[in-house]
Amino acid sequence: MYGTGSFSKTVRARASRSWVLPLLFAFALGIVGSATAMGAPPPRQVAPGGNLVNPEASLGKKVRNRLASIPYYNVFDNLEYQVQGTTVTLSGQVLFPLSASSVEDCVKGIPGVTRIVNHVQNLQESPFDNQVRWAEYRTLFFGDSPLLRYSLGVTPQIHIVVNNGHVTLVGVVASQMDRELAYLRARTVPFVFSVRNDLKVG
Repeated sequence: MYGTGSFSKTVRARASRSWVLPLLFAFALGIVGSATAMGAPPPRQVAPGGNLVNPEASLGKKVRNRLASIPYYNVFDNLEYQVQGTTVTLSGQVLFPLSASSVEDCVKGIPGVTRIVNHVQNLQESPFDNQVRWAEYRTLFFGDSPLLRYSLGVTPQIHIVVNNGHVTLVGVVASQMDRELAYLRARTVPFVFSVRNDLKVG
């Protein structure tokens, strides 16, 4: 049988401590509230592993994946982008059936994109430019060419942009030697007005 004295002491002790937790909670709320009112920065999202998430990098990855998955995007097209905040700037050149407007429409559906600046150029088709495109493609990649691997996959690593007989090589190669080799091969195609080498090594 429990004694009434010990029970009453326990009740009084618990009652005396009952205000402590609400007071601490209110105090904590006051600190958070005052920090917010004083302009303290809001919490930043942290990725697993403790690294801070870069919103622009995250959005840029979504844009890159969306552009790479556009139907009909191939070796004769080139698309580039920049992300500043929630604004995406598109640039490059595309050949029918792609168009600047269709590329913009693909990016519009990405969550987080609020503004698009579209500098994509629609390349004009002509029999002459088409001949140059395929001649460049064969010269760069056919036969025993060491550059063949850059033409493989859904999205080739070397893109051949032809505009009114002028050729621009765009993309990423593994070495400076491959970069120079691609340029030298591209220059051997007859009737080409100029060749510009914008390939990067990475």
